[in-house]
Amino acid sequence: MTRQQITIATRQSKLALWQANFIKAELEAAHPGLSVELLGMTTDGDRWLSSPLSEVGGKGLFIKALEDALQDGRADLAVHSMKDVPAELPDGFALPVIGYREDVRDALVSASAKSLDDLPAGALIGSSSLRRQSMLLQQRGDLRVAPVRGNVDTRLAKLDSGEYDAIILAAAGLNRLGLSARITELLPVERLLPAAGQGALGIECRADDAEVVALLQPLNDAIANTCVSAERLVSAGLGADCSAPLGCHAVLVDGELQLEAWLLREDGSAQISAQAGGKSAELVSAEVVASLLGAGAADWLAARSGS
Repeated sequence: MTRQQITIATRQSKLALWQANFIKAELEAAHPGLSVELLGMTTDGDRWLSSPLSEVGGKGLFIKALEDALQDGRADLAVHSMKDVPAELPDGFALPVIGYREDVRDALVSASAKSLDDLPAGALIGSSSLRRQSMLLQQRGDLRVAPVRGNVDTRLAKLDSGEYDAIILAAAGLNRLGLSARITELLPVERLLPAAGQGALGIECRADDAEVVALLQPLNDAIANTCVSAERLVSAGLGADCSAPLGCHAVLVDGELQLEAWLLREDGSAQISAQAGGKSAELVSAEVVASLLGAGAADWLAARSGS
């Protein structure tokens, strides 16, 4: 490897900077003498905070500016939370590294309740994820759910000011920011199935940049890559974006991939689920997608999109 300097494009939230600095340290440890710099950027997702993501363009809003920086050579790679990466990348980009998977669970944060079940009827829960909203309503139809945008600190401040009785955040983000003590309850995957890729980091670069792809190889995690790829293939197979109340979770058990997916009605009134196991992420995800489609998933998604 002849390259001596690498630039990482990153959003400037505390969590994004934590992730970028973490990968910087990993790269410098793997390649002594390599210098890694950060290019801080503000994305459309950071600017447009007044509307739910599903109404203003989805999670790709957080990534487009970083991909532009990769495309025009200002940066060599970008670090993402995998749950924020659209199921299909634009042409010309690649994800050579998926790994560093933290806790995949969702976390309830509340100052007034000890658990989800302890929240009183009518309590207001903040979450901009339709997946989380629908799964909460499925179990507690007596609760109210409302969007809450902004970075982790902003959301916690809104909770602390009394705007919400509780909020739901990814446990991984809270743990990485040293905020584990704020977690009131870790919600088991049997109760809130995570988003595809939740808890994992992904490193994106230009697909034709063979030097950077090679540089990144020591950071890849084969198990996390396989599990997250299977989850993302379900989203891609259904043509589902972040506006779909879809949960996917894969684990490797004794060398076999076990994959589960749920698709819900937005109001939590109904659920389609599928499970499959096998050796291949492609085959297992295809089986899950076929099961969901056979149960009517396409009609549900079409009804949501108005098509």
